[in-house]
Amino acid sequence: MQLLKLVAEQIRIGARLPFNVRDAEGGLLLACGQIVISAAQLAALLARGMYADVAELRALQAGGQVPAEPPPLATRWAQAVWAVDAMLKTLPDGLQFMASCDETTSEVIALAVQDGDMALYQTVRQEGLQLRLYGLTHALYVATLSLMVARRLGWAESRQRKVVKAALTMNASIIELQGVYAMTGGRLTQSQREQLRLHPDEACKRLRAAGVDDEEWLQAVAQHHEQVSGRGYPRGLRDVGEMARLLRLVDVFLAKISSRVNRPALEIKQAAREVYEQNPGNPLAASLIKEFGMYPPGELLRLANGDLAVVIRRGATLQCPLVMALADKRGQLKAQLIRYDTAQREFAVVAVESDKSLMARIPSERLYGLYGMHGLDSLNPTH
Repeated sequence: MQLLKLVAEQIRIGARLPFNVRDAEGGLLLACGQIVISAAQLAALLARGMYADVAELRALQAGGQVPAEPPPLATRWAQAVWAVDAMLKTLPDGLQFMASCDETTSEVIALAVQDGDMALYQTVRQEGLQLRLYGLTHALYVATLSLMVARRLGWAESRQRKVVKAALTMNASIIELQGVYAMTGGRLTQSQREQLRLHPDEACKRLRAAGVDDEEWLQAVAQHHEQVSGRGYPRGLRDVGEMARLLRLVDVFLAKISSRVNRPALEIKQAAREVYEQNPGNPLAASLIKEFGMYPPGELLRLANGDLAVVIRRGATLQCPLVMALADKRGQLKAQLIRYDTAQREFAVVAVESDKSLMARIPSERLYGLYGMHGLDSLNPTH
């Protein structure tokens, strides 16, 4: 495949792509027919590097059409961030917002249901996270993990959809401020701090103005920073709804495992331990910890044979995930990724690797790509 690097003028924001957009290795970033939603999305894609297949461009010039490739899950996850952005920007327009919210919610649910392991991988690795977009990515990951916990708890499908909508909209008034907060390490003005304190009420106000009348959705948004101890905000309530309690739990947990300018991400085991200690006997906390397991997808491990490997699937037991070996014991990247089952003694987990910098060099499409839940069996066999 011969690739041509694209420039901004070759992409029309809001129009369907007439060709497939690829990365420098030919991997699919956006499929033909998909839409670049905003200037911010285009800038992010250009920074990463956008390419087109020369053969496809020639076919277009000759009057032909480019067949659309089904976008891999990694591409759909990347696109979901911008769908959240577009949805929140429609909030003043009730009809447009409600339709966009339904569509975005359906996509989040479809992604999580189609491949729960990859969904967890996204929340753990937060791939390609740009701190200025933290508000958008955080909303997406809170919605995803809240859904997965709600499913584990056996909530009705209607409530599952509702908690996704609440998670996507609970910070509607501070999306940009969250990016500022992440980039500055928490150094905010008094006015910005007041905006943060009042954002649950402001988000509710915007949702009501857009026509949202579901009281459980609105209550979850209004109370997602309240605590049964009475130490929450903005009202210091003690009687806090179940959905709001779930949102706060997931919100806090994911904030702990997210990096900031002034601090690294907390280790997942430590974050889980803190959640457990702060919420003893809480079924919501117990379900969250069970969903992640001991070694969730996205965790980087050292194996008994010395290899560094990333978890890609939760295994039959908590202690034995399926992993993809990325580097040897000297830290040299492997020419070909190899899948191992850590239930086998020679590939048993020895330790969690604290230095995650290697992961920045391995995009998720190399680990999951076009493969579905069982497609990885066709890759390198377990040795």
